[in-house]
Amino acid sequence: MRSTRTIIAAAAAAALALSLPTAASADSPPPPPQEWSSQLGAPFSIALDGSRVYVADGATGTIGQLQPDGGIAPVVEGIPGLTGLAIRGATMAWGSSVEDGSTEPPVILESGLNIRGPKGAVVYADLHAYEFANNPDAGNVYGITDPNPCVVEASGGAPLSYTGLKDAHAYNVASWKGEWLVADAAANAVLRVTDSGQISTLAVLPPVPVTLTAETAGMLGLPACAAGETYYVEPVPTGVAVGSGGKVYVTTLPGFPGESASQGALWQIDPRSGSVTQLASGLSGPTSAAVKGGDVYVAELFGAGVTKINGGVSSLYAPLSGALSVAVAANGTVWAATMDLAGGPGKIVSIADGKVRVNGNLVR
Repeated sequence: MRSTRTIIAAAAAAALALSLPTAASADSPPPPPQEWSSQLGAPFSIALDGSRVYVADGATGTIGQLQPDGGIAPVVEGIPGLTGLAIRGATMAWGSSVEDGSTEPPVILESGLNIRGPKGAVVYADLHAYEFANNPDAGNVYGITDPNPCVVEASGGAPLSYTGLKDAHAYNVASWKGEWLVADAAANAVLRVTDSGQISTLAVLPPVPVTLTAETAGMLGLPACAAGETYYVEPVPTGVAVGSGGKVYVTTLPGFPGESASQGALWQIDPRSGSVTQLASGLSGPTSAAVKGGDVYVAELFGAGVTKINGGVSSLYAPLSGALSVAVAANGTVWAATMDLAGGPGKIVSIADGKVRVNGNLVR
């Protein structure tokens, strides 16, 4: 599976050209977003520690801390392929990946979770090695599993389906019961990682059925008679969040041909069995999730902004073009960051009823 960075880049042009459906408006709209900074490139993740606000900027490879004046003070720099970020007390964890940029699409050579303890020592959990040793989604079948005779004949014997490939890409991270959860966008799984770097599989996300059109069939190199066929795409886990009682939520941004259309979904994982239940669908490029009480907030990169989901019902919470990440504080303040798909600066905003304070004192 291609890295989520590649998915975002490939889908951006298509998403900008599409008229995507938006979520229904909430009954009681929240206050308008308050912009704090426009000094970001690709803010893949927001992590909160009380009133301290941290941002993982994949464009610069920097974990920064938001300052009251809107500045972003660097905390950790020079991280290759920086994506997800999470904080638990004095411990911080972030995802990183190394790509071979000479190939198209780029091939990920390394991917893992970096866990920095209170004394600054960093443990590296090698998700790439774990994927190649275990391949959690090997049991998933993608592509056309029951092709019509025309498609079979036109393929000339070429395979029309495949099982899970060996590929890793650490994306978002969450703290969970003294461990870490990683949404691996290429492994199509949510992984558990201990502070000592031990890795196991919490859950594998299922293939996503997409009905092919003549256009998408052609883009896949399939004949016109493949239109109407069901193509099972890779789910691509992106956001992972933990709610009350240790409930685990994950968003998926399916691979092509579901990446630029509204094929994204929100799922809940049963940690005891690893089974997953879909809570909401029709999301447009969901890349991040956060939970407060019974509300799940989802950043939709290609949608209307931040969507709130409660009981399976979706409503627009905050209109934000290019919403890339979201987090919610204990007091209910929602933080979100955006990426400009046209290449401009990304922003970080807060949504709250009262005055929002930011603690800029650095804890490195």
